[in-house]
Amino acid sequence: MSTSLLRPPSLLRLLGAWRAQDSAEPAYRQLAQALRMLVLDGRVGLNVRLPGERELAAALGLSRTTVAAAFDRLRDEGYLESRQGSGSVTRIPPGRAETTPGEIDATTGGNLLNWTHAALPAAPGVARAYAHAVEALPGYLGDLGYDPLGIMVLRRAIAAHYERRGCPTSPDQIMVTNGAQQGFSLLLKWLAGPGDRVVIDHPTYHNAIQALQRAHVVPVPVGLPMQGWDVDAMEAAFRQTSPRFAYVIADFHNPTGRSMDPATRRALVAAAMRTHTPLIVDETMVAMGLDFAPPPPVAMHDPSGRQVITLGSASKIFWGGLRVGWIRADVQTVAALGRLRTTMDMASPVVEQIAVAQLIDADVGLGERAGLLRGRRDHLLGLIARRLPHWRVESPAGGLSLWAELPRAEATALAALAESLGVRIAAGPRFGVSGAFERFLRLPFTLPEEQLDIGVERLVEADARLHARLPKGRDSLAMALDADRLI
Repeated sequence: MSTSLLRPPSLLRLLGAWRAQDSAEPAYRQLAQALRMLVLDGRVGLNVRLPGERELAAALGLSRTTVAAAFDRLRDEGYLESRQGSGSVTRIPPGRAETTPGEIDATTGGNLLNWTHAALPAAPGVARAYAHAVEALPGYLGDLGYDPLGIMVLRRAIAAHYERRGCPTSPDQIMVTNGAQQGFSLLLKWLAGPGDRVVIDHPTYHNAIQALQRAHVVPVPVGLPMQGWDVDAMEAAFRQTSPRFAYVIADFHNPTGRSMDPATRRALVAAAMRTHTPLIVDETMVAMGLDFAPPPPVAMHDPSGRQVITLGSASKIFWGGLRVGWIRADVQTVAALGRLRTTMDMASPVVEQIAVAQLIDADVGLGERAGLLRGRRDHLLGLIARRLPHWRVESPAGGLSLWAELPRAEATALAALAESLGVRIAAGPRFGVSGAFERFLRLPFTLPEEQLDIGVERLVEADARLHARLPKGRDSLAMALDADRLI
């Protein structure tokens, strides 16, 4: 397996404000915690060689002793492996590739609450839809089962769903994919190549950022203002950078939860048309409205699908295990994507497609789960208001998470410390580029209320420890290893 090298400037951008200057925690521990979180978040991949101790110490302005102590801690925990001639290479400890809420974790010595997943268990009716699909399957067995565009019954159901939302759509404008992420990867491969630029709203969905970076495509971030979207800034970015496309989440945005109003949708499409910029609109969260239903689709302002390409998914509304998504575009684009897809995989599973078709035709939306999510959202908002009143959090109209703003740029440090206390959270830089959003955390409200109580309790402790002044009775080893404070 080949090993890639992470240069110090890139690592510094990823680390962000990793160190709290007024914390009692030794610098080597803070650095080790921050590096561990980068690996666990996937922001630093596996089998990546970190900079050498001397080189990283110079870049961070620390002593080599401190960096060496941090690396030693990560080696002991299994997150680094030293190789002769290859330096320190990132790893995941055995049995630690993935954890779930309540799973025993060796690092914390107790129950690790994984508070990073903004997703729900299966919706009522999923099992029934699967049973229906199995019953209907014999009608498809006479065919080969390879249809890169998807079975017609599902394409018709998706097209009818757009019709109900006010956007005329034909089944020929629909391509079924293995989740929205595959749809985005197909569009990325078709529209852009290494060195090309892509405009994104900022912050945005972290997997989209990672897909761009892995394809060596340059994200051009356009910051979200306090409210809504800045269409003027988007159009300026279109004109100044000549992007291959723009990627926008208009409905219950991940991670902020905001929803684009109809006038802004119309203005954004007009700007894309004036600058001939393809617009990819991610509707993965469109069904997750809690306070109101979403406006008509952005694609309504370009029914042909030539300018506005839409991504959809069954994962958030029905179940992540279904792995069914779709692309809505013009007929020629759908045909081109179907030919491209055959170089990657042949088709989506037929049973899952039949099941999703039935679920979409039922058109039940969130149903009773909307009330459940509203209750959990409001419960979490109340907890933060009482226990962490210095944080700023607005109530999102939809989606699955809060976007919490901290008083200081220390999200990475807080996330690393929280991990050591038994709760894993997603720091803001995971949703941005170049180390942005160090003052933010994404906190999903999908967990049961008792687990939200535990998560906030541990965050309160992490926040208090992060801002603790000089401790009483520090041991001599910690003082020695925290050498940059003394040299």
